[in-house]
Amino acid sequence: MYAFGIAEGSYISKINAKENKNMKKRVFAMLLAMAMVFSLMACGSKDKAGGSDGDTIRLGGVGPLTGGYANYGLSVQHGAELAAKEINAAGGVNGKMLEVQFQDSQGDPESAVAAYGKLMDWGMNVSLGAVLSGETASVVAAAKADDMFIMETTGSADKCIDGNDKAFRICFYDSYQGTAAADYLKDKALATEVGVFYQSDNDYSAGLYNAFAAQCQKVGVTIKETQTFTTATNTDFSTQVNALVASGVKVVFIPIYAEEASTFLTQAKGKFGSDVYFFGADGLDGILGKVSQDVSIADNVLMMTPFAADSAEPKVQAFVKAYQDAYNATPDQFAADGYDAVYAVKAAIEAAKGSTSGTDLAAVMTSLTVEGVTGTMTWSADGNTNKAASAILYKNGVGTLFGGQKTDSAAE
Repeated sequence: MYAFGIAEGSYISKINAKENKNMKKRVFAMLLAMAMVFSLMACGSKDKAGGSDGDTIRLGGVGPLTGGYANYGLSVQHGAELAAKEINAAGGVNGKMLEVQFQDSQGDPESAVAAYGKLMDWGMNVSLGAVLSGETASVVAAAKADDMFIMETTGSADKCIDGNDKAFRICFYDSYQGTAAADYLKDKALATEVGVFYQSDNDYSAGLYNAFAAQCQKVGVTIKETQTFTTATNTDFSTQVNALVASGVKVVFIPIYAEEASTFLTQAKGKFGSDVYFFGADGLDGILGKVSQDVSIADNVLMMTPFAADSAEPKVQAFVKAYQDAYNATPDQFAADGYDAVYAVKAAIEAAKGSTSGTDLAAVMTSLTVEGVTGTMTWSADGNTNKAASAILYKNGVGTLFGGQKTDSAAE
């Protein structure tokens, strides 16, 4: 029994050794195959921004689609979607169709980064950035490691695209708007003394104010009264309104968003003279929707903008009609920026011979000239756009291009 056991054990040991050897080979082969798969997946992830998926180029945007600032995000989304629809109907970009997807940030920078991540998982090839300046800065920083080209639509804070050489923007940057606003006051002889009402804890508002104040000093416009508010004090502006009324100024510069502007204007109604202008920048876009219960609240609001829906330009009128047909609404500047951003991406991809690599697209941007509904656009190496600005005056619920009155020196 013992001898038989030894012999049997010896035989089984040989069989087991052989089976173990084969098993090791099979396990090694499986591990090698898995390693190759993960390697390919990693390469695919790294190259996601560099090449489109088959016959599709995916454009992703982030912005507030719900909440108090949803009007901005939805306008950008609708403008971008309309442009993509037109481009696809005309044959796409180098024969490839565009897909557009927006993710809701609710206006929060942290949520914006999470939304950007969802778009990366979706397979985004080119980013349309974010809508508000704070969330734009977060998205631009997150995208830096992805070789992701960003055609920022409306993030306007001076530094919100800094630190990423693959980020360019359609909209004006804030210090340009603030400087241009002061120049506009002087050029149109609107006032030599002004009041200011701005949000001190908001990058957009404070940035415009700082640039405006500096340029006013240069061109000889005096800021007679300055009033501020914060996120925590954005519902009752009676003290600020009374101080500005008492100052006797004929222009109040309000570099704020439409949400807060509607509150300010509602509380200011009937307290200022009928000859007083409330002068702001692109953040006022959508103001009529915020005071729809009484559009006269927005009377005498002047808004600096590169886009006017009542422009006689054929390109603008075609866009306005298409937008109205699609969304039963008149497009604002945010919609126009979203629309132009997609056409700018198209021009860049074509100039880059079909590549969607962030490196390749950034390399061609400074050589492009794009005729958009917000004007003729070129770009500097710092990512900023160059185009002309004008102003819209609101009266009785209608915004029209404002002519103003030039001074003799300005006319010369």
